Amino acid sequence: MSAFVNHIALAIRLSRLLIVAVVMNRRALLLALGSSLALGGCLRPDFRTDLLDATGTGSIGARYTLAAGDRLRVIVFGQDNLSNIYAVDGGGNIAMPLIGLVKVGGQSTAQAAKTVETKLAAGFVREPKVTVEVDAYRPFYILGEVTTSGQYPYVNGMAVETAVAIAAGFGPRAARDYAVVTREGRDGLVSGIVPMTYPVRPGDTIVIKERFF
Repeated sequence: MSAFVNHIALAIRLSRLLIVAVVMNRRALLLALGSSLALGGCLRPDFRTDLLDATGTGSIGARYTLAAGDRLRVIVFGQDNLSNIYAVDGGGNIAMPLIGLVKVGGQSTAQAAKTVETKLAAGFVREPKVTVEVDAYRPFYILGEVTTSGQYPYVNGMAVETAVAIAAGFGPRAARDYAVVTREGRDGLVSGIVPMTYPVRPGDTIVIKERFF
């Protein structure tokens, strides 16, 4: 009889130890999970801007290349009927009287002026003098966790935080310390993870990501 009682007592003690072990393991698991999730909500990806930097940063200058969406002010001296504002189409062309389509995509404004001069000199205007200026830069795009995503006019010298303000601010679940920027590079599209102070260029697409918590 005493042996039976001892077996019962031992079984009870083992059961209690098992319950304690399960509870402790569960608490440890919950603590570890909570810590990892908290860190996931606080940590941001490392900034990676090298590919974007190679395409040019800062204010627009001589390195700016024309593309679809730009509006150009073309002045042909002594030819008021040719001087006008022309939009760069999806193929990188502007359409001018007399000479028709002129390919300016991928060129600087100085190069575009030379291209127009060359076409005009081919039997249309004697010794043409042309200047080309950007009347309005192509728009930028902002998507993701902002109040009003979409396409907006570019403002020279703007940064990612400026773009967020133009889009009426962050959404309630936005990651507020970084963004993903994609732009056209020499060999195609390039992307990078950037701080909110990073300069924006015409035609950039900005994505504001969702934070974990």
